[in-house]
Amino acid sequence: MSFPRMARVRQMFDPIRIDNVAEEVEHQLGNLRLAKIIRPRQSVAITAGSRGIANIDVITRTIIDHLRQLQAQPFIVPAMGSHGGGTAGGQTSVLAEYGITEEAMGCEVRSSMETVVVAETPQGVPVYFDRHAYEADHVFVVNRVKPHTGIVGPIESGLHKMMLIGLGKHEGAKIYHRAFLDFSFQEIVDAVAEKVLDNCGVIAGVAIVENQFDETAIVEAIAPEDFLQRETELLKIAYQWLPRLPLDELDLLIIDRFGKNVSGTGMDTNVIGRNSDDFDQNNSTFRTRRIFVRGLTPETKGNATGIGLADFTNNRTLSQINLETTRTNCMTSGHPRAAALPIGFDTDQETIAAALSTIGLTPPENARIIQIQDTLHLSEMLASEACLPLLRDIENVEITSELVSMCFDEDQNLLPV
Repeated sequence: MSFPRMARVRQMFDPIRIDNVAEEVEHQLGNLRLAKIIRPRQSVAITAGSRGIANIDVITRTIIDHLRQLQAQPFIVPAMGSHGGGTAGGQTSVLAEYGITEEAMGCEVRSSMETVVVAETPQGVPVYFDRHAYEADHVFVVNRVKPHTGIVGPIESGLHKMMLIGLGKHEGAKIYHRAFLDFSFQEIVDAVAEKVLDNCGVIAGVAIVENQFDETAIVEAIAPEDFLQRETELLKIAYQWLPRLPLDELDLLIIDRFGKNVSGTGMDTNVIGRNSDDFDQNNSTFRTRRIFVRGLTPETKGNATGIGLADFTNNRTLSQINLETTRTNCMTSGHPRAAALPIGFDTDQETIAAALSTIGLTPPENARIIQIQDTLHLSEMLASEACLPLLRDIENVEITSELVSMCFDEDQNLLPV
C-alpha cells in the first residue's frame, strides 16, 4: 500500500500567559482577606487533583505558604474520585508525579478513600465528602476550569466538579455518575454544590485557566459565594482558548500518546469530535473517519480510559494497559465503552495500512491524515499532502517543511511528532 507524503505544520497562537505564577497566586489570595476568617492554628484542607495542570506544584505551594503566614495549619487532600486505581496509595503516587509531596510542599498529605455522607440532595442523592477534608476547619478548592469531554453546560470541569467528583472520592464519583443518567449534570452539580458549600467549610477556591500551549494564563482566587458566576465566566474564556485541529474533516487522525494527564477521556473529545457515550460526533463541524492511538503517557500509569474512542492501536499500547485501573475508572464514571479495546497490530505500519483500507473510496495516497503529539499540544503536527491545499488558506497555519515519506523506524513504527 502506498502511504501519503507528510509535511510539518505549525498552528500559530497568540496566547496570554502568566510569567510569574507564584506572584500572581499570592496577589489573588491577598484579595480574599482570609485573615478575617481563619484563626491561628485552624486546619485547612487543600485539594489536589489528578489532571496534568501546568504549575500545579507552584500554585499549591504558594497557597500553603500564604495560609502558613496566617498561622493556619494547611494539609493536602488528594481529590480525584476513583483515579489512582481507587486507592489511597495510588492517589498519593499520582500527586507525586506532579511534584506534590510532603517534602516539596512542606505539609502533610492526608490520603484516604474514606468518606462521610454530609447531606442528601432533593433528588435523593447522598452527598459524599472526603473524611479528612470534612474534619478540617476549612477547605480550599483548587482546579482548572476547562471544557468537559462529555458534558456541555454553564458548568463543566472546574471548582464545582472538584467539590463533587474529586472530594466525593470513589463512592461519591460512583453515585454522582449514576445520578447523571437520571438527572441532568447541571441539576446534580447545583444540588450537590449547595450541600457541600453549606456543610463542608469551603472557604475559598483558586480557578486556573490555561492557554493553547497548556500554560497558565489565568489564576483567580474566588470566594465560595462567587463560585457559580465566576466559573461560568471563566469557562467561556476556556472555550475560546481551546486548541483545535485546523481541518474539520479527516480520513485518519494519528495520536502519539494519550492518558489521564492529557484528558479525562485520554484524548479530548472536544478535539477529536467523538463522544465517549455513544461514539457519535459531539461537534457537528468535525469529522474523522478513523483514529489510531500509538501509546500511553507514562503519567497515566496504565489507565487507558478513553481508548474505546479509537478505532485502531498497536499491540505495544495494548500491553501497557492496566486493565483493573481502566475498568475501575470507566465503571465508576458510567462509561464502560470507554474501555473497549480497538483493533491492534504489531507495527504502526500495519496499523496505518489497516486503517486506510477502511476509509472508503479514497486512495490511501490521497487520504487526509494528521498526526499529533496529543490533544493538549496542537501547535506542531504532521499533515498529509491532501491536507496542504486546505491548510494554505488558513491564516494562522504555516507549513514549515517539504513533503517527505512517512517516517518509520527500523521496527516499522512511526517517529513521534
